[in-house]
Amino acid sequence: MADTHEADGLEDLYRVQIAPIVDDEAKKRIEMYSDPEEDQRLLSLDIVETLRSSSEDSIPALMARLGPVRAALEGHGGALVLHDFSLEEHERGDATLSLVIDLDGACVACGAAPGTLKGIQDDLLADPGISRVRFNSGMLEWFSDIQREFVLKHGEVTFL
Repeated sequence: MADTHEADGLEDLYRVQIAPIVDDEAKKRIEMYSDPEEDQRLLSLDIVETLRSSSEDSIPALMARLGPVRAALEGHGGALVLHDFSLEEHERGDATLSLVIDLDGACVACGAAPGTLKGIQDDLLADPGISRVRFNSGMLEWFSDIQREFVLKHGEVTFL
C-alpha cells in the first residue's frame, strides 16, 4: 500500500513541477501561430453574437478562447469545427451558447485526442457566453476500441 501512496505523491509532485513548463511552451507555440493583436480583437467579440451572425470570425474567436490546448491543435495541424450550436435562454434574459464541436486535420487520428477534448471543453466553458460544450459522436469512429472506451469512461466530456 505504501508503494501506491508514494507513486501518487510522485505523480502530484511531477504534475506541479511540470505545469509551468508546459504553460510556457504552449504560450511560445501559440505566439508562433497567432497574432496577439488579432487574438485581442477576437476575444473582445461577443461570442454569442459572433456565432449567431455566422461571422467568418466564429472559429477564430473560439480558437482565441483556448489555452494550452490551442498549441497542440495549431502546432499539430488540427482545427476546431463547429458542428452545431444552439442558444440557451436564461431567466435573466441573456443567452449563452451550447456548442457541438468536431475536430479536423491531424486531430482526427491522434491518440491524445481524448485529453484534447477535455482541454477544449474546459477552456471554452471559461467564457461566460458559453454554457455547454459537447462533441459530435461521429468522432468516436476515429478512435480505436481502447481509445473509445477510455474517452467514454474517463474523458469527462459528452458526445451528442
